[in-house]
Amino acid sequence: MEFATFILASQRGYHQSSESVIRNSIEQAVLSEQAGFNTAWFAEHHFNNYSLVPSPLMMVAHCAGRTNSIRLGTGVCVLPLYQPQRLLSEIGFADIVSSGRLELGVGSGYQQFEFERFGVDIDAAPAVCSEYLDVLLKGLKQKIFEHDGQYIKIPSTAISVRTVQKPTPPIWIATASGYSMGRAYREGHNLFVTAFHDGLDALSTLRDNIEKAALSKNKDVADAKISLLRCCYASDNETEINSYLDNARFQRRLSEALHQRRQQSQDGYLLQETPTQQDLSFQTMRDNLPVGSVNRVIDRLLEEISVLKPSQIAMHCQLGDFDHQTMLRQIELWGDTIIPAVNKSLGHAPGMTE
Repeated sequence: MEFATFILASQRGYHQSSESVIRNSIEQAVLSEQAGFNTAWFAEHHFNNYSLVPSPLMMVAHCAGRTNSIRLGTGVCVLPLYQPQRLLSEIGFADIVSSGRLELGVGSGYQQFEFERFGVDIDAAPAVCSEYLDVLLKGLKQKIFEHDGQYIKIPSTAISVRTVQKPTPPIWIATASGYSMGRAYREGHNLFVTAFHDGLDALSTLRDNIEKAALSKNKDVADAKISLLRCCYASDNETEINSYLDNARFQRRLSEALHQRRQQSQDGYLLQETPTQQDLSFQTMRDNLPVGSVNRVIDRLLEEISVLKPSQIAMHCQLGDFDHQTMLRQIELWGDTIIPAVNKSLGHAPGMTE
């Protein structure tokens, strides 16, 4: 079983400077390697405080010089917001400077607030994302390529900065859609999924959808790696747990507001956190998530792994204004105790992955 940190780099208020958020995120990625995590993922968002990483490939390139072995991933590059022919060179650059450690996560995006400010139609985003992924695959696999599509036309073109990993870095598609899951299985990509703050029933439904997608392409479900993004926290300190859950709920409120196109801001930047009927209580979140004592987290992770059968658990870090030093200690706790215990229970020797 692989373990990853997912670094959102969010800002809950002006008491956090953008510099401190980014530097804390980098420090968490560096410590993730020292703690034995397999991958550090970096989000991409723009123009508000939900997440402060405008380019996950820039984070990959920077952290490549601060680390030696951990895989570094884009979680995700929002493809409709890019020129894919330029993105190809940036992917090649990031893979070169990381010595072939790039994990390339891509997605269509969901925040209208971002799309409007780039002048991109969010309603066309899934179709644009699909076509731009076609372009990326051509450019990664072919020395010279061209493309004549609905959304972009590219004459015969060579990409000079090419990836170390051949034919491509591992490609991950962030999706809850059966169509995108099917494409991942058809083309040999991996899946990046989440059940948000829901429990085992949601994971079971997610597993069913993944199995149906694999079956629809006559593939074995194990042909794609599956990474599960999850809010997890181990502690006997109730104040710490409640702070983590409060920040997790804060992020979910902002994400829902941005997804439902009802975002509000008094100053055009800092989004207002608005409680909704979809809010879960802290107790429900604790019941649903791997949160609580170390033993509770280990047992819950094993339950979730048995239901979803993922290849990787990606632990949500850098939520809201959760205390940075406390999060660093959490990353160390996972490396020292939780990851070895889970892998031991799964029958894996240290360093083994599936």
